[in-house]
Order: sequence, then C-alpha cells, then structure tokens
Amino acid sequence: MVDSFANSNRVKLRDGRFLAYRETGVPKEEAKYKIILVHGFGSSKDMNFSASKELIEELGVYLLFYDRCGYGESDSNAKRSLKSEVDDIEELADQLEIGPKFHLIGVSMGLSGVAFVAPVVNYRWPSLPKKLIKKDYRRDILKWGLRISKYAPGLLHWWVIQKVFPSTSSVLESNPVYFNTHDMEVLKRTNGFPMLTKDKLREINVFDSLRDDFVACFGQWDFEPADLIITKESSVHIWHGKEDKVVPFQLQRCVLQKQPLINYHEIPQGGHLIVHYDGVCDAILRGLLLGEEQTLFKPILE
Repeated sequence: MVDSFANSNRVKLRDGRFLAYRETGVPKEEAKYKIILVHGFGSSKDMNFSASKELIEELGVYLLFYDRCGYGESDSNAKRSLKSEVDDIEELADQLEIGPKFHLIGVSMGLSGVAFVAPVVNYRWPSLPKKLIKKDYRRDILKWGLRISKYAPGLLHWWVIQKVFPSTSSVLESNPVYFNTHDMEVLKRTNGFPMLTKDKLREINVFDSLRDDFVACFGQWDFEPADLIITKESSVHIWHGKEDKVVPFQLQRCVLQKQPLINYHEIPQGGHLIVHYDGVCDAILRGLLLGEEQTLFKPILE
C-alpha cells in the first residue's frame, strides 16, 4: 500500500507502520540497475549521494532513498532490531516492485551486491583484537552511552541538550574531534546531521529514535562480519577514509582479515564523510555495478 504524506510517498508495512521514501535517477521501469540507499545515524532519505547525473543516466541507475524507522516521516518501531531493519528494506522493495535483484548501499534479500560507506564497527565483536581496542576512547564512550541509554534515558536526554549542544546547530558540524579538514569543508556546503541539532533533540520522539538506533548499532549482536559467508560470487564492498575519526580504519582492516573476499577501498585523506567527496560516489557505482578496479583507492595492506 502506497500513500502520500506531507512531501513524501510512504508504504504501509505489514505491522501497520509507514516508511517514507523518495526516488531519483532513471525511471524504475527503464533501469538497468536498481539501488536502495540506507542513510546513517542522524540523517534521512534526503541525504546527498553525489554521483554524477551523466553516469547515472549512462548506466541506467534507479535510486531509492527511504527514512529508516523513527526518522523523518517514517513511523517508529517499538520492536526495532537489526533484523527489523533488514525486514523493512525487504518489504519496501517488495511493495515498490523493485524486482528479484537489487543493490544496497549503506551509509550500512535478493541482493546483487552491497556497498558499505564508512560503516560502523561494534566494539563487542569478539574477533576484534583486544590489544587494538583496549585503549580506544571511542570504546569507552560507547560503553558509557549504552549503559545510560538503558538505565537512565531521561538523564541522558537532559545531559545531551544541556551539556553537549551549546546552540541550535549540530555539535558534530563544528567539532574536529569527529571530522578531519576535508569533512569540515563538506559540512560547509551540506545540511550535515539535521536530527542532531539541539532544537530537534528537544523533541522526545526524535531523541528516542536516535537512542534506539544507537542501541541497535552498538548493543549486543547475534553475529559479526566474521560469521558471514562471503564467496567469490558475492559482491561486497567497504569504502573507508584513512583519516576517519569516528570509525578507525584499523578496525575495518580487521574485518577484512576475517573476510578477505570483501572488496576494500580506502580514501587516503578521507574522513568520515567520504560519501560527499567529489568523485567518490561515481567510483562506488563503477566498482559495485561494473566491477571496475578502483586502483586509486586500493590500500597497501601490511
């Protein structure tokens, strides 16, 4: 079931929730390739995927963006989990008749291929070397955040608004702790993280959606990437910035050691916002859809 709400189309899921979406690229009926894009923490279906119009038309690419549960104009999900996120994608694809095969780009089922751009790493994954994460300050921040989210969400809400966000702008958009110089330039010309402003976080439903998303990402998982079966026929790509201050590139390389068949790409001076860098999205499409070797972004692994 598809309906119109505010400025977006929405589909009604089996459990009664609605997911909002938008479509770009070539018409779905004419597309050679169909891609569903999954936005990241604090973003929305209005995220910018800056692939060139010329390449999209040349390849015949249809792009489907959607608000994950609790974001934008999509309903929240009281039973949110990693599995429910996957189920939402599958049901969205079914209702919009995307077809038996499509590609997925997650900025992280009948998938032809999947690309993860600056994906999160869960410090609870058993395969991560203890000596590498033991003194990582991000691990301690996440551990603290998970405890407060679970046992004192009201206190966390107050603390975030009063102590973390000094103005109506997002703290992430001006904090070099999270972003390198290239990221900071990106944030001057993009909307950044619209849900992470002080004004938006005053809304308890926005805060609860972000908290639930945080817990799903960094809480207890039933699996880790090392458990996945990836074969030579699979098309799995990871794109990461070597100067990423949110997710260290060393942890992505650990994932690669366990899954050597992943196509790993590393932006030499890239931070966390590489999806907004000039030329990167074109390279992602060429690598994922055409299998082109992206030698410029192939790191020398020790």
